[in-house]
Amino acid sequence: MYQEEVRKLQEIIDDSRRIVFFGGAGVSTESGIPDFRSAEGIYHQHYKYAPEQVVSHSFFKAHPDVFYEFYKEKMMCLEAEPNAAHRKLAQLEEAGRLTAVITQNIDGLHQKAGSKKVYELHGSIHRNYCQKCGRFYDAAFVKEAPGIPRCGCGGIIKPDVVLYEESLDSMTIEKSVRAIAEADTLIIGGTSLVVYPAAGFIDYFRGRHLVVINKSATAREVGAELSISAPIGEILGQIKVK
Repeated sequence: MYQEEVRKLQEIIDDSRRIVFFGGAGVSTESGIPDFRSAEGIYHQHYKYAPEQVVSHSFFKAHPDVFYEFYKEKMMCLEAEPNAAHRKLAQLEEAGRLTAVITQNIDGLHQKAGSKKVYELHGSIHRNYCQKCGRFYDAAFVKEAPGIPRCGCGGIIKPDVVLYEESLDSMTIEKSVRAIAEADTLIIGGTSLVVYPAAGFIDYFRGRHLVVINKSATAREVGAELSISAPIGEILGQIKVK
């Protein structure tokens, strides 16, 4: 399937030397990680509290026990493995074709697949810090801790993920915008371009080729040279790295 689209994408990639990939939740759904906004996504499931309320800064402060119950069950998929999209992007980087992955995901699967230059706009479940003393804890410690994960000093551990009401890291923003501005090809994948300010970063692209690969329509028209409505792993998995 999608033979003509894949052929065109192959031509674009063969013609590129500075590819940047900008990805969202759809990149990881093929690894079994639920997204938020699709019909089967977390936002459409029923909880005592709205999911977008639970993953807010104020809710974490007020109800860390409820936050962690939800977070551990729905957002910490530690058993997930990289799919064809993650692996192909890592191969493109190793071949010197791809200069950066910019992701809205917090699962760390790009790094697990071998990608080196990954800008995590919304942080990572694999970095966790004591709010009192700053000591680092990995994801396994947080996942396995009963109830609220606490440091040896007694402080509550907070995941290094950007919650609602929190700002994106300014250094990550700066590096992401610079990578996009210097790219000759931008591939947008697995995102409906709903979440701002991240979705606005693509306005800095001035290169030759703009590609969108997403199962559903994107929330904004970006003037893509090539748009493919399909699972991203299925498409990138067919690309040959030369």
